[in-house]
Amino acid sequence: MPKGTNQKLKLYYLAKILLEETDDEHGLTMPDILDCLEQYGVTADRKSIYTDIEALNEIGLDVVGEKAGKYFVYHIGSRRFELAELKLLVDAIQSFKFITEKKSNTLIKKLTTLASTYEASQLERQLSVQGRVKTMNESIYYTVDEIHNAIAQNKKISFKYMTWNTEKKLVPKKNETYIISPWRLTWNDDNYYLIAFDAESGKIKHYRVDKMDKIAILDEKREGKEHFKAFDLAAYTNRVFGMFGGEGTVVTLTVKDEAVGILLDRFGKDISIKPSKKKGWSDVRTEVAVSEQFFGWLFGLGTIVKITAPASVVKAYKEELNKLQEFYK
Repeated sequence: MPKGTNQKLKLYYLAKILLEETDDEHGLTMPDILDCLEQYGVTADRKSIYTDIEALNEIGLDVVGEKAGKYFVYHIGSRRFELAELKLLVDAIQSFKFITEKKSNTLIKKLTTLASTYEASQLERQLSVQGRVKTMNESIYYTVDEIHNAIAQNKKISFKYMTWNTEKKLVPKKNETYIISPWRLTWNDDNYYLIAFDAESGKIKHYRVDKMDKIAILDEKREGKEHFKAFDLAAYTNRVFGMFGGEGTVVTLTVKDEAVGILLDRFGKDISIKPSKKKGWSDVRTEVAVSEQFFGWLFGLGTIVKITAPASVVKAYKEELNKLQEFYK
């Protein structure tokens, strides 16, 4: 049998064919495999393919051979990612507002290469990125990478913090450059945030990553380590509504018993829940960042949740409610 032009790549092309053309529902017979190899300029006999399949299994590829009707077929069994896992990742990428539409499509296309051509068609049918609200900042990948590098190097960063103007353009929020110590990255309310220490105010602050521009790693060591020793990221994000800052205060929310799940979903299971004086209601104590965003969240819940303590926050809530009523007169 004359050798093909790509004979040295036989094992590579065999793996490529099996990964792309087979899965649990689709297999290839030995004649099919020989035909596919021939299309890549590789000639082979059955005996050598048996040896090659054994070699692929030895290096970690799960090649399964089994009887299917009157034929014996070969296919890939387990993969690094199962189809259900890839679908989950596709859904997540589509949901992330901080990834642009272009980058989302690029990432999803890369994920399809981890599946067979048949499974990839299922993933592509899932695509529904167009029309979703997405960030327009194409440089977010590199911003995140720089932040990770700064954290790894224990260095401060500088950047311009941007905001939208009425002409739909991102412009600097302030004239000066922000200089902070980066410590954590987190995803919250469909956006990516940097949690950092601001030495000037002596406080932990957060910043939308897609609003950070002209980021640079400085030759200065980070500050604020003592603030992050006992830092609870989950508690911080639960407390800070919409990731807008506010004064951290323990409040009492009185909620209808059938709606207590709303507060558990928002604040987690560590909240204190006790029966209220009024039958069918419970008092929930938790720490929140008191802000307009917090009050707005309460407004949206209507009459099933009300704030009952402390008096200062109750007063502030009523004032915000009065402002809202005046606004709509």
